[in-house]
Amino acid sequence: MLKKERAAFILNRLTELYPSPPIPLQHKDAYTLLVAVLLSAQCTDERVNQVTPALFALADNPEDMAKVPVEDIYNIIKPCGLAPQKSRAISRLSEILVEQYNGQVPADMEALETLPGVGHKTASVVMSQAFGVPAFAVDTHIHRLAQRWGLSSGKSVTETERDLKKLFPRDKWNALHLQIIYYGREFCSARGCDGTRCDICRTCFPNRKNPKATRKA
Repeated sequence: MLKKERAAFILNRLTELYPSPPIPLQHKDAYTLLVAVLLSAQCTDERVNQVTPALFALADNPEDMAKVPVEDIYNIIKPCGLAPQKSRAISRLSEILVEQYNGQVPADMEALETLPGVGHKTASVVMSQAFGVPAFAVDTHIHRLAQRWGLSSGKSVTETERDLKKLFPRDKWNALHLQIIYYGREFCSARGCDGTRCDICRTCFPNRKNPKATRKA
């Protein structure tokens, strides 16, 4: 298969499997999604979903969160890892949203990326899933699958994002980000598939005999 043929097959297969993929992080609006995605850095979605109910019971909007002592935020989010940095970031970004954006999460990529603790991937998730703006958030898992499926040879998530955006229609990016995540967890995980076992790997590379080595982001 040529790369474009692989991309078309993968898109069709993922759409069949996950026609309406839900956002795996529990949230109710752009702000709670922003906080949840920030917490998910180097942490599982499952763990984040265990932590956020208590956090959002304490404060679920920028105005209230800005009044919560950083230590109280820290004590709740400790299980997520990197809790000292994340608790300070949640507190300060909440203050900034109140001070500069009338308590609203800006629907602007550049503005989001200036907030403490918010990198390009987090901003991309919020833009796509909260505001419906086409974005292709690439994390280390999507980076790995893109290499395994022969869609990118990028050395970083930035390069992989660029390659995937060229391959897939813009109106498919938001759903595809989630579809790849779900497929990776279910069928093509780091341990569950080495590039030779799952349906997509076997279909795209039927003659592949050895495990596919992937480059870390």
